[in-house]
Amino acid sequence: MASPALARPGAQENGAVPGSAESLTPSAVNRIMMEFLIYLGRVLVVIYPVYLSGYLGISISWILLCLLMFTWWQKNRQWKDGRIGSAIDLVENETLTISSELKTSLQMASWVHFEEVEKVNWVNKVLEQAWPFVGMYIDKLLRENIQQTVRMSNAALKGFQFTKIHLGHKAPRIMWMRAYTHEVDQREVVLDMNILYDSDVDIDADVNAAIKVGVKGLKFEGMLRVILEPLIGQSPLVGGVTLFFIRRPTLDINWTGMTNLLDSPAFSSLSEDTIMDIIASMMVLPNRMCIPLIDQVKVDQMRFPLPRGVVRVHVLEARDLVAKDTFMMGLVKGKSDPYTTLRVGNRHFKTKTVKENLHPKWNEVYEFVVHEAPGQELEVEVFDEDRDKDDFLGKYNLDLGEVKREKEMDQWFALTETPHGEIHLKLQWLALSADSSQLKESNAGLSCAMLSVYLDNASNLPKDQSELMSNHKHGKHGKEARLTKRSAGPSSYVELSVDKDVQKSKVAFLSKDPAWEQGFTFFVQNVKTQQLTVQVKEHEKKTVLGLLTLPLDRLFQIGSMTLDQRFALERSGANSQIKLKATLRILTEEPPPPKVLSSLPPTGKQTPASSAASVPSSSAPAASSQAAPAVPLEAPNGTPSARQRRNSLLAPETSKSSKANMRRYDSHSLLSDNSIASSRFDLTDGASYPEAIRNHQGSFGEIHMSFRYASMRNKLIVIVHSCRDLFPCSEDGTDSYVRMYLLPDHSWRHRKKTHVKKKTLCPVFEEKFEFDVSLEEAKTRKLDVSVKNNKMFHKRERKDIGMVMLELSQMDLVKGVSDWYELTLPGILRSSRRGR
Repeated sequence: MASPALARPGAQENGAVPGSAESLTPSAVNRIMMEFLIYLGRVLVVIYPVYLSGYLGISISWILLCLLMFTWWQKNRQWKDGRIGSAIDLVENETLTISSELKTSLQMASWVHFEEVEKVNWVNKVLEQAWPFVGMYIDKLLRENIQQTVRMSNAALKGFQFTKIHLGHKAPRIMWMRAYTHEVDQREVVLDMNILYDSDVDIDADVNAAIKVGVKGLKFEGMLRVILEPLIGQSPLVGGVTLFFIRRPTLDINWTGMTNLLDSPAFSSLSEDTIMDIIASMMVLPNRMCIPLIDQVKVDQMRFPLPRGVVRVHVLEARDLVAKDTFMMGLVKGKSDPYTTLRVGNRHFKTKTVKENLHPKWNEVYEFVVHEAPGQELEVEVFDEDRDKDDFLGKYNLDLGEVKREKEMDQWFALTETPHGEIHLKLQWLALSADSSQLKESNAGLSCAMLSVYLDNASNLPKDQSELMSNHKHGKHGKEARLTKRSAGPSSYVELSVDKDVQKSKVAFLSKDPAWEQGFTFFVQNVKTQQLTVQVKEHEKKTVLGLLTLPLDRLFQIGSMTLDQRFALERSGANSQIKLKATLRILTEEPPPPKVLSSLPPTGKQTPASSAASVPSSSAPAASSQAAPAVPLEAPNGTPSARQRRNSLLAPETSKSSKANMRRYDSHSLLSDNSIASSRFDLTDGASYPEAIRNHQGSFGEIHMSFRYASMRNKLIVIVHSCRDLFPCSEDGTDSYVRMYLLPDHSWRHRKKTHVKKKTLCPVFEEKFEFDVSLEEAKTRKLDVSVKNNKMFHKRERKDIGMVMLELSQMDLVKGVSDWYELTLPGILRSSRRGR
């Protein structure tokens, strides 16, 4: 959408463009001349001693010695000031200072970073004291249960036996714990525990007389979530306990005996991944371990409750990725062949590979079921595809609780663990509804509904296909067939499918009445035509022991869209049944949080252009800084201006493209006479913008800054962190720096500048500036910030590539503010905004 430029009414009436040479007033010219004379006088003061020393015949060595001593004194003074400033910063804001220092040092424990977690040394002491007795329990469990299960899993393992079980002297440790009470239902308590088990375990087993296996030491780490629900008013106060890992834990095993081969690089990842798959099938979402404490609790609801919602992820593009492909033994750098992997719990996807491109575009869509938000994370990793091993290009983890809160996010995310690179994602939160009228099927192949299936158990299964055919041949059914031949039941599993999406249950060994107690989810594109197919299969021969077909339209016609019952199996025994619960839910888009608008308090005489304020991002969390409030902008004739109309049209759109920890400030809305005048003291600012900037139709980028007032030092601290998405002034990027004035001080000696960052559109400055003003005075000031191009297109063209005017009165300087601010240019039309 077009963005009309805002200018002062007086300048528009006279036909002058703000910032042009015709708008200079006589007082401004006199002020520039005075500044130039003062600067010339300073130059003469510096040069005259050199001329005088030569005239008097003084040796140049004395001058150099004096300059050396002066330089040493100046550096020593700066070093002392820095030490004093650091000490005062530590006193004023201990948490922020220590956290920032630790980010650049070693990876410390979680509580050192002042997160909302607690050390639980008392729990670790209890575990340490009870560990020998836990070892006795696990010894009995392995010998009586696990050993028997291993023997039944395969005919080659019938002689499997544990010969030694010692869990070691090191007990598991809980590194930290976080409790959720306000974010969850009042009848539950949620605990997150980071568990580390670095053990000297020693376990040996005999597969047969010739093969011995064992484990001598393992390391296990993961975040365990414990849910206590429902809270009740009688003993034992909690109805049940649910345990699960939100993400797959990490596992490192030291094998012994014949399994020592698994320590080799070729087999180690395979063996440990197989074990982790077994753990994931039991205790990684959506699978849970449930311990009911009272009879009234429904186990199926504890083991597999309905998910919180669905996240739709649009993987759009990436930019500025690291070039990993090299030629001529690394002397010549090439590009990369990037692809992206996405994972939420056990569900993961991989995008297509874009060949030889550091700015790839994928435009692919994926959907994930979210069982816990906050808690579950979207794990995004970017790799460079190679023939041998793919190179890592960066990663980003996003808590899906943030997507649930924002409803929709469309933004660039900076990749971590890499020098540079960003990925552009669009995320949508879809709620689950039982209202059939909200069904909206998509023509783009996107899901319109979600099917949740809880597989409970089966009964009276035939042992195999031969027994089934024999019973049918002799006309024996039910109890009669079972009495004819007494034998162990089949080892069976269930294969569930909706079209091409096929999922399998765990194997239930040697049972005619197997119990699986597992949950599954499927995405549905067409409720009218798709169906759920359930096949009970024999484990080794893969023969079908029973079949169930459930059209989804049958669920859709039921008011609750739920079926919880036993179903007769086809192609099976006469009394063979399977018990499951199928629930259909419609995916619905929820509107983003409403945008909050407030009025800006009057601060003296303002022009209509200076009265307009920026619109804060509607979805920013409460922990981030306050944004400048919005004020309606009216034209001189009393009618709403084009700016106001544009804001009213963009309100629904901009509320969707929200960003975490960020507010948008439009420099047009805060530009006043002071800000326009202040930008004239660069010699090229009176000229026009380069043609490339005048023809630019997109965003001019954003700048990340922090503000804080140091009360003990009576200084305003301004930190320029970085910029992103700057205007590209050349094919290699932009040589940019940041210039600041604390208005109304706009002379050369009050100007603050950063160093120049070359050939990048996302420069990182991390420079701190101090202004000697009182807190009361700082609240009345404005900060004029301009991002400039160090290399001009032409000698008489403006160097600005982005500006923003910040009202310090709208910031909490005592607590501190850190935010992203949108850059614009006065007099430049923009037809598109970020996030579209």
